[in-house]
Amino acid sequence: MLGHTAPDLETRKDFDRLNPTAAKLALRIFPREQHTISRKNISKAALRVLYRLNEAGYDAYLVGGAVRDLLLGGHPKDFDVATNATPEEVKKLFRNCRLIGRRFRLAHVVYGSEIIEVATFRGTSDEESEGDRHIVDGRIVRDNVWGSIEEDAMRRDFRVNAMYYDISDFSVRDYVGGMQDLQNHALHLIGDPTTRYREDPVRMLRAVRLAAKLDFRIDPSASAPFAELGPLLSGVAPARLFDESLKMFLAGYGRKSFRMLEECGLLKFMFPATARALKRGDKPLRVLIERGLENTDARVAEGKSVTPAFLFAVLLWGEVRDLAHTWGTQGKDINEAWARAAVQVVSEQCQRVAIPRRFTITMEEIWSLQPRFEQIQRKKVFRLLTHPRFRAAFDFLLLRAAESPAMGELGQWWAHAQQLPHETLAAALPLHQANAAGDAEPVRASAPRKRKRRRKPATGKSGAA
Repeated sequence: MLGHTAPDLETRKDFDRLNPTAAKLALRIFPREQHTISRKNISKAALRVLYRLNEAGYDAYLVGGAVRDLLLGGHPKDFDVATNATPEEVKKLFRNCRLIGRRFRLAHVVYGSEIIEVATFRGTSDEESEGDRHIVDGRIVRDNVWGSIEEDAMRRDFRVNAMYYDISDFSVRDYVGGMQDLQNHALHLIGDPTTRYREDPVRMLRAVRLAAKLDFRIDPSASAPFAELGPLLSGVAPARLFDESLKMFLAGYGRKSFRMLEECGLLKFMFPATARALKRGDKPLRVLIERGLENTDARVAEGKSVTPAFLFAVLLWGEVRDLAHTWGTQGKDINEAWARAAVQVVSEQCQRVAIPRRFTITMEEIWSLQPRFEQIQRKKVFRLLTHPRFRAAFDFLLLRAAESPAMGELGQWWAHAQQLPHETLAAALPLHQANAAGDAEPVRASAPRKRKRRRKPATGKSGAA
């Protein structure tokens, strides 16, 4: 088995070279009575993995975000384990284990719907150590070099993510000053920021996401390279950026993540169309985006479902609306203008963030239904009310209230119309609507009035009039 005692001289040199700041910090061990982690808050599946590894003679630690969140009093959803056992050795211990990954070889131990990810300690050397590590233009494309726990701590991204909960004595081991960062509510990158971001540009997005989630500040040393290295995000697989987008915007702290993404200058590399529209000073669009993200955060907090389609429809609305309006004023058919605008914006966005087709279809429907809300005509109103995407499109219409007073009135009209009986609404609607969809201002429709019921004439005991 691989040992994890004090690092040898060569390991220490690697540590000092790659991590000059953290290298000055000595290992601190916090015994059980000096930290707040309790096994009651660790999943039973994770405990089973930790105990079995330990009983088999391997080192076993809870690591990463789970340790961080437990120390902050939170309730982690995922529990990751680090060990000196290789993936193949882990698989021999657990029948319910499968090995995954080529870039990073991992073991997944499955207990029902819960998956415990078990990773072998990563090494630092890329030349002389045994293993499989490949770097292209400073970016790690494959990394399966095993090492010690000290090297593993050095290889992690942020200090707060590099603390280890030892199942053998229930202590917390801190090699790089993570506990101090928790107390200071700060995020420091481990090692040279430029080198670490070049290894994996997504670390810039993780800094934003983690700061938004924890309400921490990003240390200037970690945020300074964003302006220079932000363009590296264009080389990241679009499917991976889609996953990162969901983590940022659909986890309950979307509005904070959006604000930080824009403040850090990274929004334009993720959502160029959104950044362009906001740069033009579109205040109603900013209100729409922030309200949409705020509503999404509230739904997550309440345990309600959220959909990526609505999120991306909100983020990309400004560019779609402006293109459709431009082509509409040039004499193109309004439906064709909206369809063309949607295709162009989605096509551009998918080059950066690969939004699956099942979501882009819904987005395009939400957008295309917006001008139909302005057509207050009996047949068209009832046809729209029965559309499968009506509810999502109506919620989107309500977000557009900041665009103009008339748009706010239109939203109120449709909200009231949904509450009326079919016959009452039909009687209040005209057969024809002179206002054409796609005008600069929507029709100012009055709320349909409820029909007064006629009183029956008084009758005698016999029931005759």
